[in-house]
Amino acid sequence: MLTRRALLQCGACALAAAAAPPRFLARVAGAAEARGKVLVAVFQRGAVDGLSMVVPHGDAAYTGARPSIALARPRRGDTATALDLDGFFALHPALAPLLPLWESRALAIVPACGSPDTTRSHFDAQDYMESGTPGVKSTPDGWLGRVAAGLPSERATPFRSVALATQLPRSLRGDAGALALRSLDRFEVRTPTPSAQTQRGFESLYGDGVRDLLHGTGRETFEAMKMLRSAGATKLTPANGADYPRGRLGESLRQIAQLVRADVGLRIAFTDMDGWDTHVAQGAEQGQLANRLRDFGAALSAFARDLGDRMADVVVLTMSEFGRAVAENGNRGTDHGHATAMLVLGGGVRGGRLYGRWPGLAPEQLFEGRDLAVTTDFRALFHEVATRHLAVPAAAPLFPGWQPGGSPLGLLG
Repeated sequence: MLTRRALLQCGACALAAAAAPPRFLARVAGAAEARGKVLVAVFQRGAVDGLSMVVPHGDAAYTGARPSIALARPRRGDTATALDLDGFFALHPALAPLLPLWESRALAIVPACGSPDTTRSHFDAQDYMESGTPGVKSTPDGWLGRVAAGLPSERATPFRSVALATQLPRSLRGDAGALALRSLDRFEVRTPTPSAQTQRGFESLYGDGVRDLLHGTGRETFEAMKMLRSAGATKLTPANGADYPRGRLGESLRQIAQLVRADVGLRIAFTDMDGWDTHVAQGAEQGQLANRLRDFGAALSAFARDLGDRMADVVVLTMSEFGRAVAENGNRGTDHGHATAMLVLGGGVRGGRLYGRWPGLAPEQLFEGRDLAVTTDFRALFHEVATRHLAVPAAAPLFPGWQPGGSPLGLLG
């Protein structure tokens, strides 16, 4: 029997709602927006080691700081070693699926990016990055929530901002509203014998006076389910020979691709991947980190292949709360650091290049004598992607207390 309690406890769908229905639900009944630009944010939770992901093999101090976990210098034709990009930087060999995107100039890299805040706490650093306000814990909304609020509201759909996650991420909180979905397949209400009576029953569960986490949004949620079913998103299989890895990131990106291809009005998507906190036995070309990077690279590559020509409208932005220390520790791992590498790939990206100033790894160049220094504030990168790709007004208050200064990175056309 379909009950209100069962729907609330199933965990298949979480709809972020304020005390009143969010503005983005005001026009659910209309047709989806015409094809538009899409931003996909991928958070590498746990602090990925940017120095192994994008290897600065040309820096004389790199190998000496990491006697057992430094990757060997690239060797032409040897795919088991680091894959040279420009004579100074190289990709970890586990990221080989991303090399064609680099070579086709669809992938750009910012190798010394991060927060000006000096915390080495995962919890605080993730909160600061997702809120877009380093050092400030009282910010109520997230940077992607503010990006969504800066988009035109005409013909918005419930799928404008979506997280493939068990709960709404900090990044998407805000008045514009967002959906958090564990799975597109589970978003629809399913019964052994679907009927009009079942549908009417669902709507009746959320009549006047509902007082729960879906307060005021039950009918709109039902309309979103009908919209998803009508678009046939869940029936779309990966195109162009795309083969997603079976991990959570691969599954999330596969479903985001379904939403893009189904034209349900998606503009902002968020997903994440954990397992990057490599204090012990990090490994070099093989090992713990390599295994995570292999899934990461395969998922991003499959996503780009799946979308094909639709990638012209999509930009994927990767991020992590901070990087790892330059020197390896006594457990052949790395401790919490400062700057890390972030990737930008997709349509309009001026790829095949690295952006931002490289600070160097010599002892006198390190932040606090131990970490890669931040030379690109993450807010500068995120702001450029939001304003150049999604056409959010440059004056929109995306990052309270911060204003873009100096020349832009220029990584988007």
